[in-house]
Amino acid sequence: MKSRPNIILILADDMGYSDLGCFGSEIDTPNIDSLANNGLRFSQMYNSARCCPSRAALLTGLNPQQTGVGHMVTDMGLPAYQGYLNKNCATIAEVLKKNGYTTLMSGKWHVGGSYNLLDKDTWHPGDNR
Repeated sequence: MKSRPNIILILADDMGYSDLGCFGSEIDTPNIDSLANNGLRFSQMYNSARCCPSRAALLTGLNPQQTGVGHMVTDMGLPAYQGYLNKNCATIAEVLKKNGYTTLMSGKWHVGGSYNLLDKDTWHPGDNR
């Protein structure tokens, strides 16, 4: 069986294109530079300038409004602005998992879900996507 590549996808808020050493920064970022030099780097990208819609687009490959996260995670009463990922889109993790990958998400989610952050018993992955 052909081996599958390992995939590490990093989204960093409030970071500019040239803030990493691998893209010419004067700031020393050796570990990220090593990942970049031994992997795939994207050099042409667009975002919606807000963290939630940008994250929704990156996770699904769709425009933010197609995912239901056209603004932030507040329901604005319209399908494109419902504040959480709708059932018509799949995340990259869901697609990879169906194809035999083990997946992990760590960090900010900010693409939906209604739960009390202080009560871990309310954390149900997949609820309200």
